[in-house]
Formats: sequence, structure tokens, C-alpha cells
Amino acid sequence: MMADRASRVSMVHEIYLRYMKACVKAGAMDFDDLLLNTNLLFRDHPEVLAKYQQQFKYVLVDEYQDTNFSQYLIVRKLAEQHKNVCVVGDDAQSIYSFRGAKIENILNFRNDYPDYQLFKLEQNYRSTQTIVNAANSIISNNKGQIRKVVFSENEEGDKIRLLQAYSDVEEGFLVVNDILSRSRNEGISLADFAILYRTNAQSRIFEEALRKSQIPYKIYGGLSFYQRKEIKDLLAYLRMAVNPRDGEALKRVINYPARGIGKTTLDKLERAAAESGITLWEVLTHPSLPSLGFNAGTLKKLASFANMINGFARLIPVMDAYEITTEIVSQCGILKELHQDKTHEGQARVENIDELLNGVRDFAEERKETGQDNTIVHFLEEVSLLTDQDSEETDDLDKVTLMTIHSAKGLEFGCVYIVGVEEGLFPSPMAGSNDQGLEEERRLFYVAVTRAEKNVTISFARSRFKYGEHSFVTASRFLKDIDVSFIEDGGAPSLAKGRSAQKSKVGQKREFDFSRPAQKEKRGFQFSDRKETSPPSPTRFGQETFSDVTGIGVGSRVEHERFGLGEVVGMEGTPPNVKAIVVFENAGTKQLLLKFAKLKILR
Repeated sequence: MMADRASRVSMVHEIYLRYMKACVKAGAMDFDDLLLNTNLLFRDHPEVLAKYQQQFKYVLVDEYQDTNFSQYLIVRKLAEQHKNVCVVGDDAQSIYSFRGAKIENILNFRNDYPDYQLFKLEQNYRSTQTIVNAANSIISNNKGQIRKVVFSENEEGDKIRLLQAYSDVEEGFLVVNDILSRSRNEGISLADFAILYRTNAQSRIFEEALRKSQIPYKIYGGLSFYQRKEIKDLLAYLRMAVNPRDGEALKRVINYPARGIGKTTLDKLERAAAESGITLWEVLTHPSLPSLGFNAGTLKKLASFANMINGFARLIPVMDAYEITTEIVSQCGILKELHQDKTHEGQARVENIDELLNGVRDFAEERKETGQDNTIVHFLEEVSLLTDQDSEETDDLDKVTLMTIHSAKGLEFGCVYIVGVEEGLFPSPMAGSNDQGLEEERRLFYVAVTRAEKNVTISFARSRFKYGEHSFVTASRFLKDIDVSFIEDGGAPSLAKGRSAQKSKVGQKREFDFSRPAQKEKRGFQFSDRKETSPPSPTRFGQETFSDVTGIGVGSRVEHERFGLGEVVGMEGTPPNVKAIVVFENAGTKQLLLKFAKLKILR
């Protein structure tokens, strides 16, 4: 009888193992499927579950705060008989709910196992006392947690620094200049610096600032901004508009988004091009195209694609880089395709497209203000120059690291910059106003701060381009969670006095003077079939209107909405093409046409 039962258990077990192995090998089963099928096996065949309960008398689970419901059930079932289960984890670092992780698994452990014993490992061996204490003050605001007081016996260390920038563009200059200065003056290796951001799209500004300063860097756990698929797809459309004979660009986008032009059709076009010694585009637009044997439906699709590209090319002489890029995004269908993907990855791709548009707008506006051509041709040339190093292989390990905060979990760096710490960005708008979402975002902030060994610098901007609009933003509510006694007095030395933060008494929360609700200003870009053609309203910064500036001379102290504070060191040209040579504190020297530059005179 016992032999028959053991044989049956062994047979069922073997069948399940073979089935799961075959599915995994065929690509029909992923990790989540393995968990699901293990639960089904335990549920439907209690004799198999009993075998494993006898086999595993002690169960140890690491990173328990990151387990999902399926994993929770498996642990419960395996430990049900002997109840010898030990879990290790930190509820303050539960940041993966978007992957299915449930913080309740660790918070409710005491309810699942009433005879539990709790051992708090509260010593931090990585960070300075100041960093640990600041992190404690942050996480103490969460209600859902296992209370503990983390401490460090390391040196007290530097206080946390706050850097406030005028715009997202200046934030890039500000952070990179600070890294360059500290590397040179304090002898800190570039590998000791990390720039952490909430979303992948934020990397563009810092990548470009690092490249312009010739500082080597690496993207951890991801691709460089211009190497991401959706960015390369859109750039291929831009390249086609400039040069339709670009064969690689044509092959990339002729059927993306899908328009019914498949591999067979493309193979015919390539054979015809090779036999005739002409480009794919010339075959596509040749009068004898019907002779290649395409049916009427395919010919119509090919003609529609060619007409769309020709339409883009006709816009080049009459539109700047930003205008034509928004037109291409609107017509080619990329954004509509990406919006159909409702996953976090799909949302990230949409954010990357939005960020590229922000970059094109920055390029077009700066080139206009400096009196240079701002066509799409020149934008593609600049992107090509910026990305030349992407293909270079180097063994140089002394590089600044860029990554999302999620990717940084488990890592550590000497000096950490947490950037874009603003409402609507961090906490993420996807967190909404619900307590659970906000508490996870606060845990993410806690994780970011505790990546640092020696120094933490937090940066944020007063304004940021979002979806074609110039938005005035406020500092993140999480900054007010930090006890002011752990923040460096005076904020950033490069900022106007009194504007970085108001001084508060020790022990109180720091109050910022820019905490008014965010304002938005339409800038002419909309994801629609028709482009807005009405002239944009005057650019506003704060409560003041910028217009053509008169009365500017050498020695004038000025403010620019993207480059920040600067001083006029020279003037040249004659009206109406007078240029001011301005040395900005973080953005370097710029030559700006006064009739276009949005400058405010400070003195």
C-alpha cells in the first residue's frame, strides 16, 4: 500500500517536471508560470505537497519583502507542517509592487506565524551617521512598517545638500559641473559618483551634459537614451525626412508601426535594388514598381508610405526641428502604437518619446536664441556627434554611473545625486493620492538616500518641459520629510541667496519658497492629427513676463529661464541683431540674440 502511494507520488511528480521542463524549453512558460503551476501541483496533489514538506523541514527566504502572492503561498504550504520558517528582509525597501511584490507578506508575518521571533538588524555598515539619520527621518513618515531605528557607527559625515535649478536643462549642467569640480578638487574617482533618477527618460539631459563636459559614464541596467528602440525608431523617421535614400532607416520604419508591408515585400524591394544598382527608395518610388508583381493592396500601402515621407521632406524648409518632429510624431503613428501598451515598460517608452521631443525643443530654442540654424538637419548632426562614443568599446572603469533608483537597490556609491525630486515626477503621478502608492514612493526615496556611503546631493528644478508644455513645478513633498538638522544650511552656493530654502530651526521641517501649485503654459505641441498653428503666448517664468530686453549692457546681471543666472560680459552686432555674450553660472558661455533671448535683468 505504501509502495503504491509512493509510486503514484513519484509518477505525478515526474509528469509535472517533464511537462514544465518542456514548456520552459519551448518558451511557453516563464517564471510566473512556474510559480503558478507549482501552486496548482500542491493544490491538486496533496501527496506531492506532503513529500516536499517532509523533504524541506527548514525554509529560509531572503528578500521576503519582494515576494509576490504565489511565492507567499508556496512558502506557507512548505512550512505548514514543521513551521520552521525564517525570512530575512527590510520592509523599508519594498519597492517592486509593479512586479507583483506585496509588502503585506512581511508586515503580516507575525499574524501568519503567531509564535514568531523578531530579530532587528539595525546597524548600517555603509553610510555615515548623517545619511542614516536623514533616511530614518524620511521613512518614519510611513504608517505601514515594522518600526526600527537604524544606526551607524561610521563618521558623522557631511550633511545632505540641496541643489535647486531654474530648469531641467540647468539641473543637468548643475549636477555635472558639481561632479567635475569635486572630482578635480577633492580627488574623488568618477566611479564613486552615481546619478539616480525616478524614470529612464530623465537620463537624456544628464547624458548630454556629461558628454559635452567629456566625462565618461555608463548606464547601469539599461541602454543609453539614444540607443533605446523607440528613440531609434523616431530618429529613423527624421533621417528619412532628411534623406529618403537612407536604406537602414527605411527598413526600420517601412512597417513600423505595422502598415501591412511584410518581409516578403521588403525582400522583393531589396532584390530589385541590388539587381538595378539603385537604392530601396528609388525602387519604391520608381514608375515601374508595379512590374515587380505586387498586388493592388500592397502597391497602395507602399505609395502611402512614400507619400508620407515626401510630405515630411517638404516641411524641412518651412519648419524648425521641433515643429517638424512634432508633425512626424503626429502622423507616423509611433505614439499611438506605444500608447496601446499599458504596461510600465510601455509607459516608459512613451516617456522616452516625450523626452526626445523636449530635447528637440531645447535644441531649436537655443539655436534660435544664438542665431544659428535650428533645422532638423542640424539636430541630427548634433545627435550624431553626441552619440559617436556609443559604439566605442573601452576598458576604462572610471566612469560616472547613471541608473534608475529601482536598478540601484543593493548597490552603493561614495557620492550619490538624486535628481528630479519634484512633485509629478517623484513621487510618480502613477502613485496617485492613495496612501499605499505614496508610501512605496517614499520607500523608494529611502532606498535612494541609503545608496550613499559619504555624500548625498538632491537636485530639483523650478521648471520642466512636459508633453510640449513649459511647466512650473514644485519640490517633492519628500524633501519636507527630511529633518532639517541633516540638511546643509544655505542649500546650493550657486543659487540666488535666500531662494534655495528658508532657514528653519533645528528639528523642524524645511519649508521651500516655491511651493505654490505648478503652472503650465501651452507651447504649441499637441499629439493630434493637426498641428496647432496659432502663435504661442509670451513665455512666462514665475509671475514675470519675458519679452525683448532693452537696457542690457556689459556687467548686467541676468536670468534665463533655462540657463539660470549669468552676467553679460560682452555685446556685439547692431540692431535688431544685437548679441549679448553671457557667462552663466552653470551653463557656461552663451551668445544670445536679444530679440529672441528671454532674459530678465536683475541689476
